[in-house]
Amino acid sequence: MRTRRDFLLNSAALATGAALAGPVAWGAEHIPLGAQLYTARHQAEEDLPGVLRQIRAIGYAEVETYSGLYKRPAAELRQIIADAGLRAPSGHFGYGELDGRFDYAKALGLEWIVCSVIDRPLWGTVEGFTTAAKQFDLWGRRAKDLGMRFAFHNHDYEFRSLPPRQANSGLSGAPALGSKTGYDVLIAETDPELVFFEPDVYWVAEAGLDPLELLRRLGRRVRLLHLKDRKPGFVTSTDMNAESRHFAEVGSGNLDWKPLLAEAERLGVEHYFVEQDETPGDPIDSLRKSYEYLRGIT
Repeated sequence: MRTRRDFLLNSAALATGAALAGPVAWGAEHIPLGAQLYTARHQAEEDLPGVLRQIRAIGYAEVETYSGLYKRPAAELRQIIADAGLRAPSGHFGYGELDGRFDYAKALGLEWIVCSVIDRPLWGTVEGFTTAAKQFDLWGRRAKDLGMRFAFHNHDYEFRSLPPRQANSGLSGAPALGSKTGYDVLIAETDPELVFFEPDVYWVAEAGLDPLELLRRLGRRVRLLHLKDRKPGFVTSTDMNAESRHFAEVGSGNLDWKPLLAEAERLGVEHYFVEQDETPGDPIDSLRKSYEYLRGIT
């Protein structure tokens, strides 16, 4: 029988060994890293098995799918991903297509069905985002009934200040309600048991906000996270246009990754996906650079 003295001696030995070994790289033991396949979309739509093999060879364990891949039957796509030694826990779907994609997502084996972007006509007003929020609740309920979960992935336009909504709309002289952002509306007007969030830390920073503060605000509603860095020296924006694209591999920009990843881990974020909307060179090489930084950070 082990005595308390034995337990304490063994614990002390393990602690000493860990100290001698030095700090452990972030996520090296228990956090699988994923790649959003949109990063390599041009290659993936020509040779998906080849792209997946390269992604697995880098060390990624998971991938996140996107709409351009859904021309294949769900069973076929699921098998191609599995054959590469990868799993796909999450998939992106556009706002306009998502309502008809639940059965496909289920057949694909997804745990998460993610709205990748809201339709542009809804961006400009509180009412537009309120409409989206109501739809999110419906999709969240539907996903739950099918054994999945629903989340929303942001860009920068959601953080734009919206025109104040008039109280008693239609009455002259009606007082204006306080200005808020679309993201404020989505947080406040959705059911936290049904609607979760996949913050894209680049786009949060592009909007001039601190991704760390957003994670703290969302708390346990953050279950997935998109990782990409932002080149320094550019002004922020909320326009999601050509002037908003200052993408960089993780670790090569100006985001402070250690506290950000520590907070994500504290919140129990389940899936991390590296993404580059655009890359100046080979997207597989871009994914490799981000992976190597993340696996080396301590």
